[in-house]
Amino acid sequence: MRNRKGFTLIELMVVVLIVAVLAAVIVPLMTSRINSAKWSEARAAMGQIATALRAYTAENEATTTTIVGTPGLGFKPNELEGKYFTTTNYVITNPSYDSVNGTMSYTITATASKAGAPTGIPLVMTCLNNVTTWNY
Repeated sequence: MRNRKGFTLIELMVVVLIVAVLAAVIVPLMTSRINSAKWSEARAAMGQIATALRAYTAENEATTTTIVGTPGLGFKPNELEGKYFTTTNYVITNPSYDSVNGTMSYTITATASKAGAPTGIPLVMTCLNNVTTWNY
């Protein structure tokens, strides 16, 4: 009987099969994490827009849907430019201010359009009577 060293073909095929199954499970998980990280750029910019909208409303006792320029929130044309989103990807809708109660309501929507941008439905930040929720 010879003393053989090494693995048999069956053992190698079992290892390859296990690695393939693990890769099939891990790749979709990593892809969703990458997509979530790309959306974080939009969440950060939407927070800046919301802060500017609150400041504008406090100073003027009125709301606006204009993000760039003055009158408006005063952002420069490329100030919200990121790797995956541009200023035109953000839209403010239904802003309202209740001066009696001091509450605000608005919706900010981000849609991705640049190359390599995250996939999925638009990201929506809704503030209703000073309570903010995220839908994505």
